Amino acid sequence: MKKNIIAASLAVLCLACSLPALSEEYTTTLADQQGVSVTIYNQNLALVKDRRTIRLPAGQNVLAFREVSAQIKPETALLSGGNLDILEQNFEFDLLTPQALLEKYVGKEVTVIRTHPTTGEETREKAKVLSANNGVVLQLGDHIETGIPGRLVFDHVPENLRDRPTLTMLADSGTDKSQQVELSYLTSGLGWQADYVAELNPADNAMDINGWVTLTNQSGATYNNASLQLVAGDVNQVSSEKPNRMIYREKAMAMSAEMDAMAEEQMFEYHLYTLERPTTIGDNQTKQVALLQAGQVPCRKELILQGADYYYHSQYGELGQKMKIGVFVEIANSKENHLGLPLPKGVVRVYKKDSRDRLQFVGEDRIDHTPENETLRLKLGDSFDVTANRKQTDFKKVAGFTRYDYVYEGAFRIELKNGKKEAVTVKVVEPIPGDWEMLEESLPHEKAASNTAVWQVPVPSLGSITLTYRVRVKY
Repeated sequence: MKKNIIAASLAVLCLACSLPALSEEYTTTLADQQGVSVTIYNQNLALVKDRRTIRLPAGQNVLAFREVSAQIKPETALLSGGNLDILEQNFEFDLLTPQALLEKYVGKEVTVIRTHPTTGEETREKAKVLSANNGVVLQLGDHIETGIPGRLVFDHVPENLRDRPTLTMLADSGTDKSQQVELSYLTSGLGWQADYVAELNPADNAMDINGWVTLTNQSGATYNNASLQLVAGDVNQVSSEKPNRMIYREKAMAMSAEMDAMAEEQMFEYHLYTLERPTTIGDNQTKQVALLQAGQVPCRKELILQGADYYYHSQYGELGQKMKIGVFVEIANSKENHLGLPLPKGVVRVYKKDSRDRLQFVGEDRIDHTPENETLRLKLGDSFDVTANRKQTDFKKVAGFTRYDYVYEGAFRIELKNGKKEAVTVKVVEPIPGDWEMLEESLPHEKAASNTAVWQVPVPSLGSITLTYRVRVKY
């Protein structure tokens, strides 16, 4: 029995001696990088694929994958390629800063160096860090001091503090030769949007449109000579139940522009845009890449007075004086109109030249993802010279005893005034609830939808016109 115990103990000892020493950490940096590709989505999300050549001893090793995104989603990390099995992985996001170093030394000793203000002589004294919250509390000998009375010297940097975000892995390597691996992960801090700049012609019936993709990188990492792709579409993401563990400070961003246009293709239920050459996406940088250029795109300007359905529920009288008339521009996204491209969502900013041939900003609007052969509708502002006065001239209940069978009749008067030197047409849009019937009207309407009446009202230059109508509504 005693011999068996000794034999078993020796076997365990031999097995322990055969295990690899994991105290040494093998580090891979950007110097090992063979390539990187970045796919950026609209919703503050990106897929990074980082290819590197590494060399590890055969067996189990700790591999430190440095210079990854500071906002990596570590649960999405996947290391593929090579002859490796990943047993564990940890994201080390506790970065080396003076405050973090102080916090790690709470309860430990540091050296305080003081400099005499006249002689310049330095003295050293040991101190114990009692607290590093909202300032520093030190114990020096038999007394306590707050604040830092001099320079602090630390014996070493704690192992769990990193100078850069690092993904560490317990990797079982099947070879001691060089091997190429690819780390794929999702990260926040990278986003993009489309920005469009349009110039209206003097007649307001055509415009030149330039589209840009604006990339913003606040991920905490730089992607050198990256293959860049952008996904336009609304990709579903499961919201996290845990709060974000990291706090990021805003920094000033550099702006750079790239003029090569991007290739577009359909992918799943989204659209994929690919830059045909590598580009560097610097940390805390905004970069613009050309998306499209289209000249003399036909457009149509509309002046619209929008009504409200509550006008038809009760008695009101005056409904508004000098009401605003919205200014809209409508564009058909078709090849016949020199467009016909899937347009990612973004902001369209419109300019027009004045009488001195100087560009002036005339308005902007945000568009959603717009496929080919759909219509873009931009609200640029409100007309200065064209206004409206709206009045309810009559209202009565003609039938019904409960709120489920009331029948009302209402009469309305809309006076449109034009202070411009040219005639305009105002589109009056009235949402009418319930079952309705137009009884009288000074101009014919169009039933644009089951609950919408539309009038196209011509207004003479420096003049006015009045639209009147009477409608019966049954609820």
